[in-house]
Amino acid sequence: MARRIDFNVEKIEEVRVTGLANLAKRDLMSPYVWQEVDGSYALMVRVVDHDPKASTGSIYYGTGSSGSRFAMRAKAAISPGPTLGDIGGCEDPTVVKWGGRYYVYYTGVEKTHRSGQMLYASGRSIATLRKEGVAHASNKTKGNTKEATIARTPDGRWRLFYEYARDDASRVGLAYGHSVAGPWQERAAPFLPRKGKWDSWHLSTGPMLTDVPETQVMFYNGATRDARWRIGWIAFDRHITNVVDRCIEPLIVPPAPTERTGIDIAFAASVVVENGRIHLYYSLADRRLFRALIRRV
Repeated sequence: MARRIDFNVEKIEEVRVTGLANLAKRDLMSPYVWQEVDGSYALMVRVVDHDPKASTGSIYYGTGSSGSRFAMRAKAAISPGPTLGDIGGCEDPTVVKWGGRYYVYYTGVEKTHRSGQMLYASGRSIATLRKEGVAHASNKTKGNTKEATIARTPDGRWRLFYEYARDDASRVGLAYGHSVAGPWQERAAPFLPRKGKWDSWHLSTGPMLTDVPETQVMFYNGATRDARWRIGWIAFDRHITNVVDRCIEPLIVPPAPTERTGIDIAFAASVVVENGRIHLYYSLADRRLFRALIRRV
């Protein structure tokens, strides 16, 4: 008999940051949190100024002794430009530590803010990151390649999940590689929207939970056509080749907006497991950061 998979949310708390200037005039989203070898926490997050003439964001870095409070560096770790590929903004950080280096995948937005693609930077430390260029390019049939999720299988191969645009919808793509930095070879779509459900139109990648090798779980983002985003989960086999289970209802639903024009979005970005406790990090309304304590049923 197949092992039953399910999750419950036990607790939700806001993730707070200090050290950022003009915080009241900035929005925070895409919180990528991880633990260093000494047990401390680190955060990379997209920061967006309210000024409509500004870029779509820069990526800042901070640290903390707990997973809910972070002291941020005053200067951005990854800023727009000078290359045309990200001069319009830097979004959606995903951090992979491998071979003594940090690899930061991010979305680079071009000057007109109409499109973006997946770029990456690397360095021995966050302070020494250097932009390396395109990580996985958009093509004629898959536009706006972004939102990287990187996973490594037990046989040493790498999987790259990503969001792309097609037919006025967001979809999830998959590529295989032999290195954390690619090159990446395209595979068939790992999963599709489900008619009549909460994820019936849009899909986007989320973080991988790999603490149980036999079932690799992604907390993914899904939405209806009117872009009401929620967070759910989908489970793969140990080599991330086949889907073995998928949630019916979303795991996290944002509270109802207080205004009719409010943004109805919950969007997962990272997951940290410490002493068996699963913490899922996400943003609400593209403005504030939260983490949920998740229990495996």
